[in-house]
Amino acid sequence: MTQKPDPADIPQEVFELYDAYCHGDLSRRAFFSGLSKYAVGGLTVTSLAACVMPDYGKQQTQPGADGLYEETLVYSSPNGAGEMEGYFVRPAGAEQTLPGIVVIHENRGLNPHIRDVTRRAAQAGYVAFAPDALYPLGGYPGTDDEGRAMQATRDREAMVQDFMAAAEFLRGHAAVNGKVGCVGFCFGGAVSNLMAVRQPWLSAAVPYYGGWPTAEEAADVKVPLQIHLAGLDERVNGGWPDYKAALDENRAEYEAYIYPGVNHGFHNDTTPRYDAEAAALAWARTVEFFSLHLG
Repeated sequence: MTQKPDPADIPQEVFELYDAYCHGDLSRRAFFSGLSKYAVGGLTVTSLAACVMPDYGKQQTQPGADGLYEETLVYSSPNGAGEMEGYFVRPAGAEQTLPGIVVIHENRGLNPHIRDVTRRAAQAGYVAFAPDALYPLGGYPGTDDEGRAMQATRDREAMVQDFMAAAEFLRGHAAVNGKVGCVGFCFGGAVSNLMAVRQPWLSAAVPYYGGWPTAEEAADVKVPLQIHLAGLDERVNGGWPDYKAALDENRAEYEAYIYPGVNHGFHNDTTPRYDAEAAALAWARTVEFFSLHLG
């Protein structure tokens, strides 16, 4: 068994290599080749790679968690894949309708971590729904590497439409009181930003380290935004000043937090990019923001 090094011993450049790899800027071969430069002092390429890959045994909640009702639902997405599937979780035994939250995954499909986040949203008192953009291709395949490759074959706009359709589906669900927000991570953060542009009826949108709409699209933002960024994430953060200026110019309602010294993906507790303090603070702010705008 490969011994994983302590995350504190991993050079920052390794995290940057992984970020480039998992966002399609490096091939798998180039990623492993790049790791060889840092395989020193007892660190091997294999151990470095194992360390930055997700460990889903670390997720905070498990399927069948007490107090939750879970099921898989199929919904219509006429402008996207046609038919989609998602993971639906709500507090068990709720006697009244509740606000809904669409949870939008990263660029690798509905993996165990995003399912975990969906359960956390339900534990906070919401009806949570997490679509799987890979459903038209057979669903999340079991590994993030395979999921990433599969998701790259889908049309990006069609996937955006799939998540927008999920918000509409959730708004009309019998368990939901008509108020819906969204939260997304990485690719899902970018989709959350776009949904805030295109679905002005949403009650709130919370993008984590996602790509930006255009400055022109900022004029259409009518949805309250709470934006979370990683201090070391130069790739995403490079576009933030221009988008912030556009939001300010158009008097959009938003709040933004940049967490110093943490990497892209800091909220994901299944990888060494996870920062417990920043993740806990960001999630507490997220829940408070939803409470304010969804009730």
